[in-house]
Amino acid sequence: MTAAQKEVRAVADLDRVLVLAGGLSPEHEVSVHSGRSVAEALRRLDVEVQVADVDSTLLDRLAEDPPQVVFPVLHGSAGEDGAIREVLELVGVPYVGARPSACRLAYSKPAAKALLAEQGVRVARGAALPKSAFHDLGAPALLNRLAERLGLPLFVKPDRGGSAFGAAPVASVQDLSAALVSCFAYSDSALVEEQVQGTELAVGVLDTGDGPVALPPVEIVPDGGVYDYAARYTAGRTEFFCPARLDADAVAAAKEVALTAHRVLGLRDFSRTDLIVCADGRPTFLETNVAPGLTETSTFPMAAAASGLDFAVVCRELAHQALMRG
Repeated sequence: MTAAQKEVRAVADLDRVLVLAGGLSPEHEVSVHSGRSVAEALRRLDVEVQVADVDSTLLDRLAEDPPQVVFPVLHGSAGEDGAIREVLELVGVPYVGARPSACRLAYSKPAAKALLAEQGVRVARGAALPKSAFHDLGAPALLNRLAERLGLPLFVKPDRGGSAFGAAPVASVQDLSAALVSCFAYSDSALVEEQVQGTELAVGVLDTGDGPVALPPVEIVPDGGVYDYAARYTAGRTEFFCPARLDADAVAAAKEVALTAHRVLGLRDFSRTDLIVCADGRPTFLETNVAPGLTETSTFPMAAAASGLDFAVVCRELAHQALMRG
């Protein structure tokens, strides 16, 4: 089907979309902003859009007035762990994005890392440990062993979740203890990794029916050196370069890792892979997001624009593709 034919068909068939945004995770506000961006984009193309949160009225709403397509823009738990998508499949409503099983794989950072490592992708050395391990085995001894085994500096983050909640760099064993306390406020398990040095990238992957394509990598340079929540969502706190200031070989390698992650994790429609390109030009995989942020400061819309794509058309094509899947 040509691009013109897809355009005509999308306009003819797609009328009503329900955007799910908000949720109960710490990423609620980010989700609300992402949902607003998607809704406004679709409305510019004369698609009727409703926006709803996930609450006790959702199932009744889907049953009484089912939309043609649901566009989930939910970050964090339920939105990215596959739960809401399981519900949508039970109800029988087409939706944009990965299926529940793929979401569960990608949402678990240790599981995703293991799968990518099996494909020969370089990953950061690390260990995933539950809060109970520090209580049962003795925190001081375990902290020292982590520092000895992985070396300093380190990086601590929840084994699940996004938007850098509970994530922090670590320069000393004392910092490690404090970082874990913060991490365990967001998850019962922590991923402690070597702190990889290099150029931080976000690489979007988009598939509107002709197979997954890696978008131009976005280079991320936060003003404080750490791409935390404030740096992600406060305008002016981070510089973005798209395309990234890397040579062609490094860019190609980064794109290949993103495509490998999208394929190996079983994703569909779109995703975003975060990685770091080291001094040798090789990328180190960090994680893959099945519901990337779509706000005005998010990297996925940035990369789409750098590819010459209209964000509104991308949203409509993703929704239309879900509709055609049924």
